[in-house]
Amino acid sequence: MNWISNFVRPKIRALVKKAEVPDNLWHKCPACTQMIFHRELEASLKVCPHCGHHMRVRARQRLQLLFDEGKYTTVELPETQIDPLRFRDRKRYADRLREATATTAEKEAILVAHGRMDGEATVIAAFDFAFMGGSMGLAVGDGLLAAARLAVMQEAPLIVVPSSGGARMQEGILSLMQMPRTVIAVEQVKEAGLPFFVLLTDPTTGGVSASFAMLGDIAIAEPGAVIGFAGQRVIEETIRETLPEGFQRAEYLLEHGMVDMVVHRRDLRETIINLFRLLRDKRPPAAVVQLPQTGTGSKHGDSTGGTSADGTV
Repeated sequence: MNWISNFVRPKIRALVKKAEVPDNLWHKCPACTQMIFHRELEASLKVCPHCGHHMRVRARQRLQLLFDEGKYTTVELPETQIDPLRFRDRKRYADRLREATATTAEKEAILVAHGRMDGEATVIAAFDFAFMGGSMGLAVGDGLLAAARLAVMQEAPLIVVPSSGGARMQEGILSLMQMPRTVIAVEQVKEAGLPFFVLLTDPTTGGVSASFAMLGDIAIAEPGAVIGFAGQRVIEETIRETLPEGFQRAEYLLEHGMVDMVVHRRDLRETIINLFRLLRDKRPPAAVVQLPQTGTGSKHGDSTGGTSADGTV
């Protein structure tokens, strides 16, 4: 037995060996490039503590942030035809779907869930940008219709949280047909007299912004979110002009009347709950005070006013 090989050498290696540090403990802010410890980033709801930049949030985390105690029940979406056009570019569309599912652990770019906000039943449909850029295809259209029908059935408000690059090109005209379908879904909710809110997050563009995303009773946006139809570079090349600074950002749209409010992520849940109360609670804010009846004159027909015989004024 060689004690040098079995005892001395392993001890020396243990002393000089560098400890393996996970590579996901620190994150760089894409806006200010500051490094943020992962626990600090999670505690700040993925908002940079240095510059306030709102980073993208996955759909399931978005649901946890909005529902009471982060508890919700997801809805099984209807089965849709996979790769209806048998589309292929550099890869087959079916392969892209499998890769997106493996990467995100989600079946599609949308999650529909129901739960409670401030104790009241609420339905939320949240997009996941990590799944093929949150693009809208047949499955997403079916998901929004399912969310609208569930909201009507439960007599609950509907919140949609888009985070999407637009319609899914691999489904061609079928993806564009989801624009009128989602508008119909919104109309079902509004005809039932239920609130429909849209929480615009980064990015909300293309066919999504050209359909249901701009039909909310109240349009709420996160700070710095890109909201528009075509990209800024495409617009500049088309009109051959330089666009103003901050164009298509949430603050720019608020200034020009395209959104109703820009709300920090930490205040979103409380803001939405307060808006629900204003829209749904039709009771007066205070007790109704019965005023005494007023007469048109005195006992002797004096039209100048005064107190009548029955005590009215």
